[in-house]
Amino acid sequence: MTRSTVFAPFDIVEGDRKRGIVLLADHARRDLPEDYGSLGLPAAEFDRHIAYDIGVETVTRELAVLLGVPAVLANFSRLLIDPNRGEDDPTLIRQLYDGTVISGNYPLAPEERERRIDRFYRPYHDAVGAMIASVAQASASAPFIFSVHSFTQFMQGFVRPWHVGILWDRDDRVARPLIDMLAADKDLVVGDNEPYDGALRGDTMFRHAIVNGFAHALIEIRQDLIADRKNAGAWAERLAPIVDAINSRPDIHQVKRFGSRTGPL
Repeated sequence: MTRSTVFAPFDIVEGDRKRGIVLLADHARRDLPEDYGSLGLPAAEFDRHIAYDIGVETVTRELAVLLGVPAVLANFSRLLIDPNRGEDDPTLIRQLYDGTVISGNYPLAPEERERRIDRFYRPYHDAVGAMIASVAQASASAPFIFSVHSFTQFMQGFVRPWHVGILWDRDDRVARPLIDMLAADKDLVVGDNEPYDGALRGDTMFRHAIVNGFAHALIEIRQDLIADRKNAGAWAERLAPIVDAINSRPDIHQVKRFGSRTGPL
């Protein structure tokens, strides 16, 4: 974890916007601004999955380079505020996460909640929206949005058997071929909306892809498989030709509104 008095809530990886792809990494980093200290937590907690998605920053940056496309990464820890939640989601700022009490988040005054939204959450989403609009303009078509996440191998006493999972709601234009191409490797256990469900109202995919009718998917890679740079790079190399192939499918760059399992848009 690093701290800085001058804190940028997001980072941009530049790439060819005419390719029509936007990569996102909501939980890429575990950093906090200097004025938040450590949220009352020991340093070891920031090595855990509760603070960030382990391995995702490297996978996303290397995938962006391999594909030659832009990416937007959140720079702040999800313990400060979770950009992959709706503003009204009760888990937007967690006070308890996988057995850890985040004392710096409890109690949380309404003014502090709004301050974090204004300072970190909204600037990140503004950057995501601006990148998507820029890619749409440059490519003269609907963009393909690919969000990279990772998940812990152990959760609440359960050993998760999947190596990778694809999360989606109703639009399967990306999810279905992505699952099929990953599952062609018989050494991989591929989850379909596992270990999480892709229908989450107000999350990043809902906000930027589903309501706009843009083709998209969220990938979850098991963290022990990408915890070091070498293996994270290998996963980027695995994903690059798959994402490239999906990007060439005829319906990927069309606006199609499938709706959401969470309710009316």
